[in-house]
Amino acid sequence: MTSQAQTARKRRRSLVSRLYTWLTSMNLAIALLSILAIASVIGTVLKQNQPFNDYLIEFGPYWFEVFKALKLYDVYSASWFVAILLFLLASTSACLIRNTPGFLRDIKSFRLNAQEKSLKAFAHSRQFETPMGGDEVANRARGLLQHLGYKARIKQRDGETLVAARKGGMNRIGYVLTHLGMVVILVGGLVDSKMYLKTLNMLGVVEVETRDLPVSKVPEESHLPPGSLAGFRGSVNIPEGKWGDVAFIGLKDGYVVQNLPFKIEVEDFFVEFYDTGMPKSFNSKLTLTDKETGESTSETIRVNHPLRYQGYNIFQSSFGDGGTELTFDAWQLAGDIGTRQEREGKVNDDTTFQFNDQKYTLEFRDFSLFNVNPTKGPDGKTENTNFGPSVTFRLRDASGQAVEYENYFQPVDFDGTKYFLSGVTKEVGGQQQFLFIPADRDNSLETFMAFYARLKDQEAVANIAADLIGQTTQGEEQGDSQMQSAAARSIADLVKTFVNDGFSALGERVDQSLAERGLEGEQAEQARNASFRVVQSVLMRTYMEVLDEQGVKDFTEEDAAFFEDALDVITVIPNYGSPIYLAPKTFNHIQSTGLEITRAPGMFWVYLGSLMLVAGIFMLFYIHYRRLWVLIKPTSLDQDDQPGGHRVVVAGTDARKNIDFDQAFAQFSDELQRQTGSNVANHMSSSPEKG
Repeated sequence: MTSQAQTARKRRRSLVSRLYTWLTSMNLAIALLSILAIASVIGTVLKQNQPFNDYLIEFGPYWFEVFKALKLYDVYSASWFVAILLFLLASTSACLIRNTPGFLRDIKSFRLNAQEKSLKAFAHSRQFETPMGGDEVANRARGLLQHLGYKARIKQRDGETLVAARKGGMNRIGYVLTHLGMVVILVGGLVDSKMYLKTLNMLGVVEVETRDLPVSKVPEESHLPPGSLAGFRGSVNIPEGKWGDVAFIGLKDGYVVQNLPFKIEVEDFFVEFYDTGMPKSFNSKLTLTDKETGESTSETIRVNHPLRYQGYNIFQSSFGDGGTELTFDAWQLAGDIGTRQEREGKVNDDTTFQFNDQKYTLEFRDFSLFNVNPTKGPDGKTENTNFGPSVTFRLRDASGQAVEYENYFQPVDFDGTKYFLSGVTKEVGGQQQFLFIPADRDNSLETFMAFYARLKDQEAVANIAADLIGQTTQGEEQGDSQMQSAAARSIADLVKTFVNDGFSALGERVDQSLAERGLEGEQAEQARNASFRVVQSVLMRTYMEVLDEQGVKDFTEEDAAFFEDALDVITVIPNYGSPIYLAPKTFNHIQSTGLEITRAPGMFWVYLGSLMLVAGIFMLFYIHYRRLWVLIKPTSLDQDDQPGGHRVVVAGTDARKNIDFDQAFAQFSDELQRQTGSNVANHMSSSPEKG
């Protein structure tokens, strides 16, 4: 039984020994460093902590899910990245623990027990004979070594003298300092990582909130009191004239709220732009107030110039809309066509309305003061043109389906014609398409909306058609009033087809009618052209009535161009995807500043570790750890039983084998031979070094 227990203990010892050897192996360290290097490259190339929609648009659904599963959108906080850091920390620490005592002993030891056989086996070894006395040779050897910067010791033993010397012990300290620097860097990185926060979440102390809620409505279990995390990196958006005292820390698919010991009030925010519309710089004037003392301080921060306060770093990272107030007209494009409602809204706010017994929600998402786009000038050259302010919103129906729109406040001039623009994006990552609604003489939507509403009025269109037919058949005996009425209804139906489904649907409807009447060939073509002319006449008569009601007396080329543009727009409105057209009118621009708030106590240790690492690498590469031995042995006695001289064995080694030591060893041994009166070298070894 005792034998079995001993065997089991030996196996356990053997397993622990193998694990310890594996943990301290160079192969493991290189593998871990390689993975960390690749992860760092990914974290540098791939922008971190961006909105998931941005990644979805850039990579597509498949790769988005793959990269999300690998946590590549937040590499430095990924569990596998932290695990590798812990493994590397354990491996480096184990190497340090295993090798440091030996290195410290090595740089203190002069190895005064070296034997002649081992000295001759060194790669750098030479022996010669000298008539000089042993003590004199030893003293000259020590003096020469000390002159060359070595520390030397002399030991007398068994009738022989050994002079041992060493220099460059800081090379060994460099190894220790390099590994210790890596340990300090890793510890500093782990202190500032999310490891502790993830542990709290895993233990159920902190819950991740995934809903988009105001701070006041975030559950208490998702809040962290001030100072609960040694290090963190969070962000917050604060509108002008408002204040905040929290930072949002991204975790998993949501966030937790870190309460701060001070308030941040944004007194003012201002942006400078390039001619291209891109921001040149953005700055925030902040007032920070300590919650305990009530003391306040005001500072202006800008990009790359953070503010340090109570151990926290506050960075100017971004800017956005802080709730710009809007007024707009909601023109109905279906149902009660042409009806206009004056409404109000606010960016980052939602508003609901009922339309044809359906519930819709307007979600205002962004406001842009400048929209600079490349356009072709009168000379044909491309130039940057500011299209003016725009508002981005989503129209969401009762089923949750949403279409995103970007509508401009002012009409935009294209080749002398002004249009109101509405950009439409029907799916995430989809291409934005634009609806161009021509502006009238007063740069408004009034004429187009009135014209569109009149075309949607079946009775008004039928009356216009009947009036045209009556004028055409006046004085003729063909047809009675019933036939004229039927023809008017038929024409009105064609106009309805054009307005609801477009020009192609109108052509199909006319061709079907001609086929039912049995018309073919030239007769069918003439009838087809006649139908189009009649529809065109009804459309023009409708437009003229709208102009007449507006008091327009002179029909100009601009009015004719407006008519053609309006018909083009009407054919695509069914694909617009919205029962209303939102025409923004005025705004009160309110901006918000995006602040990144960090607390990084580990940064000091990272800097300290980096200095240690650099110093250690410098010592390893530029300080040579070298040892030299001079063994002095008396030769055979002469006829009077007196020593006939001494045999000298010189040996040396360098921790880094290089040509410099070859030259240094040769110079030392040659100089020692010269000083001891010996002129001929008897032996120069080139055998491998053996300890």
